[in-house]
Amino acid sequence: MIRVLIVEDSITMRHHLREALAPDPDLQVVGEAGDGEQAVELAGRLRPDVITMDMMLPGISGLAATEHIMAEHPIPILVVSSADRQELFSTYNALAAGAVDVMEKPRGDDSDADWGHRLRSTLRIVSRIRVITHPRARLGGRARTAPAAPPPPVAPVASPALSVVAVGASTGGPGALTELLRELPPNFVTPVLVVQHIAASEQFAVAFSDWLGGQTGRNVRYATDGTPVSRVGGQVLLAPPDRHLYVRDKLLRLSDGPPRHSCRPAVDVLFESVAAEFGPTAAGCLLTGMGRDGAAGLLQMRGKGAVTFAQDEGSCIVYGMPREAALLGAAAYVLPPGRMAARIAELHPAAARR
Repeated sequence: MIRVLIVEDSITMRHHLREALAPDPDLQVVGEAGDGEQAVELAGRLRPDVITMDMMLPGISGLAATEHIMAEHPIPILVVSSADRQELFSTYNALAAGAVDVMEKPRGDDSDADWGHRLRSTLRIVSRIRVITHPRARLGGRARTAPAAPPPPVAPVASPALSVVAVGASTGGPGALTELLRELPPNFVTPVLVVQHIAASEQFAVAFSDWLGGQTGRNVRYATDGTPVSRVGGQVLLAPPDRHLYVRDKLLRLSDGPPRHSCRPAVDVLFESVAAEFGPTAAGCLLTGMGRDGAAGLLQMRGKGAVTFAQDEGSCIVYGMPREAALLGAAAYVLPPGRMAARIAELHPAAARR
């Protein structure tokens, strides 16, 4: 039995959520909260297996409730959000604070036909994720830990100039991506190509690129087909929703080819193309996420001489994709995202200077 706590201020939407869960006898609604304070209290008292979280709540917001829950007694949280721009920014903040995934509320059109089925399937998956107390959610320093030891100094190496950094992420990715991009030097000019698995309508996608740019102070946008990689220095380019992103003849290409690992965009598609096109002048970073997408591609990158990174288990929301990479020997370094950025800058200082 999967015990579900529904957090939603709209009585109508709470009824809709209950009705959507009713066909699955393994999903049991054990409580409902109409505001943020009640959500925090019920989460602590009932200890459900999974929570559906609205963002726009009376009292403390859904974001604040998420931060409290992830600080005090971590529980997998599925954000159920509308496509309103303000709410979407709160949604991505909640994902960075430890929420596991996001699903758009019903739109009131034909796309709602399978909404209940998708909700039930998503809750089953989310409920199985072992969540951690997220560092951003350690309220008031209550769970403060000693600062991480600095990485050992890196001996000078003769590294070729860095042409591109390729990054893949899935569940937990918004927070990890933010940390990685923030810690790159301000004058880092190498293009960063990103595949982030996220359920994204057009509104969700635009909000995510704007949110990530605001969080990191970097120029973040969606990649466009046919753009020369050499012309996008200093930019962070995301794979658009439902399109593979790859490089061919030093041009960015987009494709609606078959999914890989049930994913489109797929990290492996990007990594494999970067391995072939840039070899030792590339860096690859595989961040938190379920499944194995990106592991084989990262191994190809390492085989071609690229510097490769996998996120460490302690900092992952889900230690799936990086674990697969580590098991394959695909990662030269296993580090938290911020230390990946520092190591890239140390190994390729020219990428930050030119």
